[in-house]
Amino acid sequence: MPSDLVGAPATAGASTAPFPTVPTDVRPPSRPLSRTRINLALFAIGLATFAMLFSTQSLLPDIATAFGVGADASSWTVSAATIGLAVAVLPLSALSERFGRRRMMTVSVGVAVALALVIPFAPDLGSLVALRALQGAAIAGIPASAVAYLSEELDSRATVGAVGLFIAGNSVGGMVGRVLTGWVSDGFGWRAALGAVAVMALVAAVVYRVLLPRSRNFRPAPLRPRVLFGAVRAHLSQPLLLRLYAIGMLLMAAFSAVYTVIGFRLVDEPFGLSAGLAGSVFVIYLVGTGSASVTGPMIERLGRRGALYAAITTVSAGLLLTLSERLVPVLAGLVLITGGFFFGHAVASGSVSRAATEGRAQASALYQVAYYLGASLGGTTGAVIYHAADWSGLVAFALTALVTTAGITLYATHRAHADRRAAARLA
Repeated sequence: MPSDLVGAPATAGASTAPFPTVPTDVRPPSRPLSRTRINLALFAIGLATFAMLFSTQSLLPDIATAFGVGADASSWTVSAATIGLAVAVLPLSALSERFGRRRMMTVSVGVAVALALVIPFAPDLGSLVALRALQGAAIAGIPASAVAYLSEELDSRATVGAVGLFIAGNSVGGMVGRVLTGWVSDGFGWRAALGAVAVMALVAAVVYRVLLPRSRNFRPAPLRPRVLFGAVRAHLSQPLLLRLYAIGMLLMAAFSAVYTVIGFRLVDEPFGLSAGLAGSVFVIYLVGTGSASVTGPMIERLGRRGALYAAITTVSAGLLLTLSERLVPVLAGLVLITGGFFFGHAVASGSVSRAATEGRAQASALYQVAYYLGASLGGTTGAVIYHAADWSGLVAFALTALVTTAGITLYATHRAHADRRAAARLA
């Protein structure tokens, strides 16, 4: 069974690896009670993260109407947050190396929740976009630290499942936030809907803070920008990590395009759904919860590359189903898109943590940069394409991203086979 996308894990190189990590082969097995608390805490903060980050997505038709703009302009309330996250995630990952993963996540979720409580009062679209960008930057400390925390505090077997549960928390947060905003907006308006998300995120943040144990294996490192950039350069020189970053970006571009625009499509003819009913389709995110949480067993059965092929195929089939003019096939397509995306994301994200044996926070941060740049690209581009070429144009854009992802994975498979043949000849 292949252990990763090319064979052997990548390393950052001894000369650029000042960030202490606990080697995966010497960490003691995780204690059951501690492991349960960690899983629940990371699930809670993952829920808060996605609920806030994409809080305006199901409200885009209402926001567009309120400010008298089109889908492309209102989509910036989503893209600004993901761009803010992408810009801030690497610097905050460096701070997490110095001040600790737990402290960084706590500060990040606290600032993000405070901004969430202010955002409903934004007087105009420009202010709303600016506040969302700040909120995205605050949220960046969570993904910058979460996977690194899990890699340090759990043994290697438990880490895979914990990463899946963290991503499952993302999917639940995305689902609950979007469904909640849709129904609250129907009765009380989009500003009240954003306020409801802020309260939900506050509760989840408190649960996280109460449950998450203090780090046992973290060792602080001094802030040395020159060494940080050296570690980043080393990660970016690793073909395996570059492929994983590209895969995360392309998968998210396709997914973000679909879910940024789906609300506009469902409130238009031939569907004509209300905002509340259109928002209710985000209950499909529960499928992502299930698919992400079974990442470990599926990797053991299919291998990492096989799991990615399965994810790409599933999302592609779902995209084709959404071309229907009937609601049931469209919903079935969204089920496949959501399940396949979260599964593929969990595979790629977990592979980054496993591949980078040194400077894990930076490796994970670079994945997050690529992932959320993909979200920004997909959301904004998808809205523009939908306005110009309707839903079929958006599906073509998403399928192009997936075909490129499949090509990257196929190349990795070819490289792995070639490396094995070369090793066999030398043996």
